[in-house]
Amino acid sequence: MHLAPCTLRTGGRLSGTFATIALASLRPSAGVLSYDGLMTNAHIPSAQAGSAAVEPPELELDVVIEVPRGSFLKRGSIGRIDFVSPFPCPFNYGSVPNYLGLEGDLLDALVLGPRLPVGTRIRVKAWGAVTQTDRGMVDDKLVCCTHPPTPAQKAFVLRFFGFYAKCKGLLNLLRGRPGRNGCDGWCSAAQAMARARPRQQSWKGSAVKY
Repeated sequence: MHLAPCTLRTGGRLSGTFATIALASLRPSAGVLSYDGLMTNAHIPSAQAGSAAVEPPELELDVVIEVPRGSFLKRGSIGRIDFVSPFPCPFNYGSVPNYLGLEGDLLDALVLGPRLPVGTRIRVKAWGAVTQTDRGMVDDKLVCCTHPPTPAQKAFVLRFFGFYAKCKGLLNLLRGRPGRNGCDGWCSAAQAMARARPRQQSWKGSAVKY
């Protein structure tokens, strides 16, 4: 996986050393990481991933793609580029246009599978969610796919967001934005939706700066 240098909106530039650390962090010690988000012999920590048994989709919803799989550009829900990532996004990333998360922005969702262009609106099944903490704020991310994610895919998603939280913590530190950053594990899609609220017509974007 090629890692490009990360250019922050603050004008700073992370060195190639950070990219090397990024690659090492995403490479599992027992298993092979592929760009398709699959790992061989991957282990899912029971405290985070829960049961590996196949579960029925909890809901079906619309997702609008903001970051295509393989893109280095992290765009927000209103289309503005938040930052340039030091590594490509390994899945399609976007939001549910009719719901807001606890941090006041559109509810995040990732879509496993082939690359989808920016702006694609897709009806897809949600099989669970990852609970992320960004500057102390809960930031749920629905995990969507046309079929149940495999245990290896779940493990990879959790590993990715654990690493992503470390990168976001560094970015927040450089931007002078305090608060805990971390990946708090897997939860049901129903739990994530219960924390969300319907988007009002008056909503013009999140009040939280990214």
